[in-house]
Amino acid sequence: MKKEDQSYLYLIAFHICIGFLIYVVPFASKIYGYSIFIFGIYYIIKKQNRNNEALIAAAYVVGSEVVLRMTEGNPTYEISKYGVMVFLLIGMYFSGFSRSAAPYWIYLLLLVPSVVLSTFVLNFDTNMRKTIAFNISGPVCLGVASLYTFRRRISLEHINAILLSMGLPIVTMMVYLTLYTPNVRDIITSTQSTYETSGGFGPNQVATILGLGMFIFFSRIILASETKFLVAVNLIISLNITYRGMITFSRGGMITGFLMIVLLLLFLYFKSNSNGKIKLNYIMVLIVLAMAATWAYTSYQTGGLIDKRYANQDAQGRVKKSQLTGREDIAQDEIAIFLENPIFGVGVAKGVEVRRLKRGNNIPISHDEITRLMAEHGMLGIFALLLLFFTPFFLYLENSFNMFLLCFVVFWFLTINHAAMRIAAPAFVYALALLNVQLGGTTIRTETEQQPQGRVLA
Repeated sequence: MKKEDQSYLYLIAFHICIGFLIYVVPFASKIYGYSIFIFGIYYIIKKQNRNNEALIAAAYVVGSEVVLRMTEGNPTYEISKYGVMVFLLIGMYFSGFSRSAAPYWIYLLLLVPSVVLSTFVLNFDTNMRKTIAFNISGPVCLGVASLYTFRRRISLEHINAILLSMGLPIVTMMVYLTLYTPNVRDIITSTQSTYETSGGFGPNQVATILGLGMFIFFSRIILASETKFLVAVNLIISLNITYRGMITFSRGGMITGFLMIVLLLLFLYFKSNSNGKIKLNYIMVLIVLAMAATWAYTSYQTGGLIDKRYANQDAQGRVKKSQLTGREDIAQDEIAIFLENPIFGVGVAKGVEVRRLKRGNNIPISHDEITRLMAEHGMLGIFALLLLFFTPFFLYLENSFNMFLLCFVVFWFLTINHAAMRIAAPAFVYALALLNVQLGGTTIRTETEQQPQGRVLA
């Protein structure tokens, strides 16, 4: 076995042990959480970000956020978003950022008026600092991360390392969930998303991260598995993550992860030469068979309820009236708020207060970042969204061989539609779409020549 393969297995085994330790000794989660931020800062400063260590550290924070939340290991609830920003700002101190990142300076400026407005319109009994920070930290994290990544050149090998850094703590969460929910049959009794199979935490956030982990390890089967042994290891991990994500009964994150895999396979297939297409044919057959087997096993374990869940049926097989579990009502309310306040919106975090005046105090906060931006930021929010949506596609015209760009943008767009920006993942993954990924180091060769590698300095 190669030394690199051994190192990879040691990393996987280490994170399996962390998951086991956190379950057996809950306080270990706090040690794990604090260590991530202390070591991350030390790591970036020691290396002076010569090889984009800031991205490696930030990716690890993103992957560990949900498992630390569910086990109360984070120093504060929102610290992962701030951790990503701090790591990347330190990285920018050492290696700068692109001078052409004007779209993201404009994006950040477009958020300011509604933040100022909210200081005047929020209710007197509202904790203004915490409420505004909770609602604006995700969009600001996206802006800061995008300033760092915009047109920054990076090798395919390095982007795979960044994704692995994000995926390793997801392995830890997979192990924790396995120990937390040993017998699925005794727990699943309906087609609703369930906390019992989500580590006692929000199924939506858990499934979002597990869907991302599913994509990461499936992508490693294609791009970072040089031996059949590594293919088997990555396949086992990805299928276990897939199973754990499916039994949360939260659909959004898993559908998003599956679409990312499909996009990556299609991209590689159409960009590959004849030899690459032959290899991809075998890989696609393997993935289809593995996914089918995982679905069949999940259906067996849940007594067929998973089939009804994805068919939008209840446990008795009756079709549900709403496919979005009532979130469309929130979106309609926020669109109505936007139409009443079309210029600057009602202010950050004011949208939920306006909705509670109309519908009572028991309504949930928004799950859709698009309609939330419209309601709370008005036309400025729409302009900000348009900048975010179209800028990556202009970059795609410059480098149409960035195989991850479409996958990352799809993850961001679909995630903010069903989970808003509660976690750092959509902000950070969106920013990764702006990297100028250089070809080379993959076993699937394209018909173009390898592009030169380099770094973008300020």
